[in-house]
Amino acid sequence: MGRYLRIYKTFFSSSLARELEFRANFFAKVLQNLVWIGFFLLIILVVYRNADSVAGWTRGEAFVLAATCFLMNAMVGAFFMSLQEIPEQVRRGTLDFVITKPIDTQFWVSARRFNFDQIGTLVAGIAMVAVGVVQAGLVPSAPQWIAYLVLLAASTAIFYAFNLALMTLGIWLVRVDNLWVLGETVMQVARFPIDIYSLGVQRVLTYFLPLAFIATIPARQLAKGFDLQMLGLGVLWALVALGASRWFWNFALRHYSSASS
Repeated sequence: MGRYLRIYKTFFSSSLARELEFRANFFAKVLQNLVWIGFFLLIILVVYRNADSVAGWTRGEAFVLAATCFLMNAMVGAFFMSLQEIPEQVRRGTLDFVITKPIDTQFWVSARRFNFDQIGTLVAGIAMVAVGVVQAGLVPSAPQWIAYLVLLAASTAIFYAFNLALMTLGIWLVRVDNLWVLGETVMQVARFPIDIYSLGVQRVLTYFLPLAFIATIPARQLAKGFDLQMLGLGVLWALVALGASRWFWNFALRHYSSASS
């Protein structure tokens, strides 16, 4: 573990050095992310202009939901941005060098780069949670906050596993560079409460496709109250997703034809 922490420190330092070379670009990206968040918040304000609640969610609770989605997406984008480079590495043959290194290949392709422009989104997400809790008049208990943070970590793990499996397809779909767009499509579904769908769809998104755990279920811990069953199910889904994506990555490597072969 200590060895991998030292390696990650090197990854982090090199990513920071890269950002410092293009400081204007860094601030431009941060501003772009904040503007994007601002536009989405305007949509929420417009929706709630003539409505007190939507599918049982008040405006403050909707802020908590949106903030949860932003936080999860920002953590995946900050810590695991390098996943998007897998198809390009396959096409250029640079994945060969990763495979031959004395290091876990999944760790390398996942954590090679830290995306600093997501820091603004993380700060904005934390502020939005606070604003939403105050606006909704919520007074979450300690178990609610703990469940929220645990499920936020679980949602990050689930979305990371989904993106890893998605980008792993680049080993076969060599010419496809924009696989990550499918992850954005998932976010479009997850950023809205699953309560807007029919009961059957809600069950599918909770028990068969864990999109409900991307944002809705964690936000419910603060907005609707502590739910031990959903907490346990969320942790279970995270472990299953991580295990499945790990297996799929190793399976893909066994079928990978290197550029030198």
